[in-house]
Amino acid sequence: MTRETTPLWMVSIALVVILVAAWLLGAVARWLLRDRARLRASGSIVLAILGSAAGLLVEWAIWSNAHLRTPWTVLFGLGGSVAAVVVYGLVAARFQRPQIASIAELLAAGESDAVEFKSTARVNLRTGEKDQRMEHVVAKTIAAFGNGDGGTLLIGVDDDGVPLGLDPDYGTLRTPDADRYELWLRDLLVSTLGQNAAAQVAVAVEDIARDGVTRPVCRMRVTASPRPMYLRPGKNAAPEFWVRTGNSSRQLTVDETADYVMLRWPLGVGASVAAQVRAAVRFAE
Repeated sequence: MTRETTPLWMVSIALVVILVAAWLLGAVARWLLRDRARLRASGSIVLAILGSAAGLLVEWAIWSNAHLRTPWTVLFGLGGSVAAVVVYGLVAARFQRPQIASIAELLAAGESDAVEFKSTARVNLRTGEKDQRMEHVVAKTIAAFGNGDGGTLLIGVDDDGVPLGLDPDYGTLRTPDADRYELWLRDLLVSTLGQNAAAQVAVAVEDIARDGVTRPVCRMRVTASPRPMYLRPGKNAAPEFWVRTGNSSRQLTVDETADYVMLRWPLGVGASVAAQVRAAVRFAE
């Protein structure tokens, strides 16, 4: 009695198929989990491969004589991958669910690597006039949060966490109200950071009571950006790259930015291979 063996060429093709299927399933999983949990490309591929292995073990436990040439093997492998990603999504969505603190809690906790206070977004309180430097501070803080793990910027609050209100900024608007203020902030983000980056920022004005006085405070909540967030301070100005360091924002140099971007947003498997091939072709010419 001869024992059936699987040709090596079939094993090699199976490995490639598993890798491609893992990448595709990982891409779908990241898209489905984009608003619920964080999942990197490398992590999604590892999950899918481990799930495939688990699925094949289940098949072997049911049919000890199963081999690669049966359609059930493909189904069990894919099923295991899907199950692994689904389980991860359920667990991650449960434990990675963001807990949004109230403004009162943020004021009590003070500034940190994820929270910053600004008295105004448009008016220099020393001169009482509009100052573009104030707008630049807001934009760079948002960029720094986006290039990190996200954060919250509160406008209308002094460094000690005391609500000052938004009256100075409101005075620069034709219609001094919360809706017009939010619209102006949104336009500022679009012009300095771009439409995609601005879409990652939630802007809201809330009335905060303290010492018997109610004042409006603006909350700008930033999620971690899936791609580098560059600040463009002017039409002819060079883009700036900011990151959060402690409770302050720091601008990186060109070489520091390159290193940070490669570590923070590494290329996927396909993009990395394509980049290596392009580089090899260029050097060969």
